[in-house]
Amino acid sequence: MPTISETTTIPSPVSEVWPLLSDPALVAACIPGATLLPEREGDAWKGSIRVKFGPTVAVFKGEATLTYDHTAKTCTIAGRGIDGRGASRALANGMVAASGQDTTTLKVDGEYTVSGPLETFANAGGVHVARALLAEFSANMAKMIAERHTVAAPAPAAATAAAAAMPAGPDEVTTIVPPPAAAAQRAAPLPPPIAAAELSATKLIWAAFISWLRSLLGKRT
Repeated sequence: MPTISETTTIPSPVSEVWPLLSDPALVAACIPGATLLPEREGDAWKGSIRVKFGPTVAVFKGEATLTYDHTAKTCTIAGRGIDGRGASRALANGMVAASGQDTTTLKVDGEYTVSGPLETFANAGGVHVARALLAEFSANMAKMIAERHTVAAPAPAAATAAAAAMPAGPDEVTTIVPPPAAAAQRAAPLPPPIAAAELSATKLIWAAFISWLRSLLGKRT
């Protein structure tokens, strides 16, 4: 049974990253081509992932059971999936752990099995594909956090500065009141997550090839 042990870094504090990792909808939004269905059974979530092979699009459907330990900041995952034609099936289980202070380190440990036409490819290159996917996921997560910072940032203080510059009488106290637009902006809710771009098999395989090549060169040095 092939195993995976990968680590990636998100340039944000774990206090910001973990709440997003605890939300399956936000996690799915950072996985290219992934769709999370609204219905679920207990801790089991159902969804699918679209993979584009040139002009052809394949859809893999499955479900995953997520068990969170918010104190330890870990998530145990047990999943299974099947492609649209029913020719290939996959089982996987593992754990994701978040740690760090100013930056967040994500460590993924797990194992998987694939049967059917994709078995040979998964056994030979599955680790490198997982590494490429994890890198893209962490980049999308970092982008999501940056966008939320932009939305939550206070409006420019030009109007406030102008009000502060107004002269006041000797016994007069000037009270600075933020303009309604700025107050509304600070109170505005965060936008819903935007799904990541569709997963391109060509791009993913190329990234996996680069990962394999680097690991090969690393063994020779």
